[in-house]
Amino acid sequence: MEINDHNFVITGAAQGLGAAISIALARLGGNLALLDVNADRLDEVVQLCKQAGSPNCLAVTCDVASETSVTRGFAAIEDRLGAISGLVNNAGILRDGLLVKVKDGKIVDRLSLQQWQQVIDINLTGVFLCGREAASSMIRNHCPGIIINISSISRAGHMGQSNYAAAKAGVAALTTTWARELARYDIRSAAIAPGVFETEMVASMKPEAHQRITSAVPLKRTGRVEELAHAVQFIIENDYFTGRILELDGGLRL
Repeated sequence: MEINDHNFVITGAAQGLGAAISIALARLGGNLALLDVNADRLDEVVQLCKQAGSPNCLAVTCDVASETSVTRGFAAIEDRLGAISGLVNNAGILRDGLLVKVKDGKIVDRLSLQQWQQVIDINLTGVFLCGREAASSMIRNHCPGIIINISSISRAGHMGQSNYAAAKAGVAALTTTWARELARYDIRSAAIAPGVFETEMVASMKPEAHQRITSAVPLKRTGRVEELAHAVQFIIENDYFTGRILELDGGLRL
């Protein structure tokens, strides 16, 4: 699929990976609808996308965990831009914690239901809701399309991330399921499983913590957000890539 003059929706676009993906697609001439709950930062990214070359770029304040917010947001996008050609499901949060925390033989903390539910709601339910609306738009308008879900290498399991790992494993399962269900409508579904990327959160770590992370990566560095954006471009432009998860982790998960 060509990116130029096609309509793409990016969730979690106000910062980090979402902003980098948005700007990369803008440089290639994509029409963009950027979704996030942070309206102020979203407006800043919209301006950057317009400067980068996007013919049309709009901000849509949206809570991806809310069915009402998502359906209204996608209806507004279709009204403004027309049929949706692509979706990048990037929105996500972290609420890390051990399932049961023990000190001196005594339980001192447990992963709360709230910590669990917040991550599942945004990282998994949000992917479902946005994917459903994007697919509906593509089918209704007889428009070939692509849905790209951002999973994680943590989908295989990671200490202190029961909620995040479960959500990202679910995202991987949705990806392959949708690839089979939607192929008949000329809609592809694929995912990217990033390792550790140089987002604001990672950059703000203490030097010793940052060093521990990079030392575990065979390439001895974190990924650049532009490298993930390039992976998104590859999947969009390669019409034979579907039903697969592209691991982009510098060799961390071998």
